[in-house]
Order: sequence, then C-alpha cells, then structure tokens
Amino acid sequence: MSERTTDAAEPLAGGGRTDSATEAFVAHRNLLFTVAYEMLGSAADAEDVLQETWLRWTGVDLDAVRDPRAYLVRITTRQALSRLRTLRRRKESYVGPWLPEPLLTAPDVAEDVELADSLSMAMLLVLETLAPTERAVFVLREVFDLEYDEIAQAVDKSAAAVRQIAHRARAHVAARRPRGPVSPDETRDALKAFQRAIETGDLQRLLDLLAPDVVFLGDGGGAVQAALVPIVGAESVAFLAARLSRFGAAASLQPAQVNGHPALIHRLNGEINTVIAVRIDDGLITGLYAVRNPEKLSRVEQETAMSRSPS
Repeated sequence: MSERTTDAAEPLAGGGRTDSATEAFVAHRNLLFTVAYEMLGSAADAEDVLQETWLRWTGVDLDAVRDPRAYLVRITTRQALSRLRTLRRRKESYVGPWLPEPLLTAPDVAEDVELADSLSMAMLLVLETLAPTERAVFVLREVFDLEYDEIAQAVDKSAAAVRQIAHRARAHVAARRPRGPVSPDETRDALKAFQRAIETGDLQRLLDLLAPDVVFLGDGGGAVQAALVPIVGAESVAFLAARLSRFGAAASLQPAQVNGHPALIHRLNGEINTVIAVRIDDGLITGLYAVRNPEKLSRVEQETAMSRSPS
C-alpha cells in the first residue's frame, strides 16, 4: 500500500466512525480506486478522488444506506466526473502526447480478462475519446456490470438516458478498440521479440514486428525528452526504438506486468527511464506507448491492487 493509501486510511481509525463504516470503506477501497483510475487514467488523481470519497462517506447516515458498495461507487463516480473535467482542461496545455499513468499490477488482474482489457493502454486511450459522462457510463456498465438504475443515480441521469448513452459509448469504443482479442502469451512473445531486436540492434527484425501503419506515442510531459508528436510508420518507429540500445551496459530492458498486460521497463543506471506498452492487431505491433514523464513512473516500483469486486 502506498503512502497516499495509508494517509487515506488514517481517518478510519481515529475519526469516530463505527467499525462497520470503516470496514465498508476498506473492503471496497480497491474497487473504488479501480473505478476512479478507469475514469481518469491517473493513479495520483484516483487517490485524490478516494480522499474526497472518504470525506463524504464520513458524513453519511449509515442507517439509511442499504448497499454500501453502490453508495460508495456513486460518490466516487461523481468525484471522478468532477475531476475528469478539470483534467481535460489540464491536458490541453500538456507538452506532447498524454498517456495514462502505468501501474505495476499483480497476476490476478491479468487473470480477470475483462478488467485487464479495460486497463490496457490502448483501451484507456480509446476511453479518452469519450465525453466524461459517456466514459463514466461505459466504465460502470461494461467493466463493473452495474445496473442502469445504479448508474443513473451515479451520473444524475434517468435510466432511459443512461441506456442511450451506454449504447452510444459502446459503438464509439467498438469502432476504435483493438480489432480482436490478443492473448497474454501473444503479447509476451511479441514483446520478447521486440526486446531481442532492440538489444541486438536487429533493425530488420524490428521492421518485421511492426505494422506498416504503427503509431509511436511518447509521454515526457515536458520534463524529459520525448517525441512531441505521434511517430507513424514502421521504418520511423523502428529507427526510434533502435535508439534504446545506444546506452549500452548502462541500460536494461525488463519484462513486467503493467495495467494487466505484459510490458517492458527500460532502466538506465538502475533507475526507471521508460515504461513501454504495446497494442497488437493481427499479430503485429500497431501501437507503441512509451511513458517517460517521471511523475508517472512511481507506480511501477510496487504493485497496485486493482479489483472489480470488494476485497
């Protein structure tokens, strides 16, 4: 558990709350964090949403709460929606492409195929193209399987309106998500071949692995050097990827489980330099996502607990 997680839990012990309230919040914490992260793509902002959720939970009359899970998800969704609108304004002035904050995840996340699919870099970028309410409805319905009535209460819409929003969001996502399911083994094999090609400087092998229209996105946030625009095309991306080998013995590429999928962590002199995730379609790498912004790399030092159900 991170320092921020510990801070969020401190009021539970000393705030005069009943044991049942404390237990409800703690039991649902991983679920609430996952809801917030799916909506925001930022662990730091998801933690802030949980702080705000806790503050509102302390003022709730628990005797009137029939379903703590639904009530907590409702508070979290409303806080995340408010923050999502703020984040959209912040992203307008972001330097270069914006990528979600990568999370080192445990094996159980990968085993939940639907959760892992929703957490992938490729899917989170698709969710970025939805309007805030569409994103909330899609996440709550398609990822967490909430009933339309529950979602309606969370987003302050009628159930009929939520059904229409869900239909529109599903069509939008279906048109932009990866073309077919990709097994973890296929992703792992592609990354292993990609890693070997970089380490051996095999440019032809890199070209063989990349789709002709592959897109490279690098997120440095203006803090470190990174491509300020998307790089498109196998040859351009291969030359860019090959540059990772120029650091020699000072650098290493290590496989890791990031956002429920195999990924690579590039270290320089032992320090995390870049997290590399991929999108694969029809056996070829069609998307390469390289997160370099130091503010986004703290969550790959230790596992983050993610869940679609109470702990």
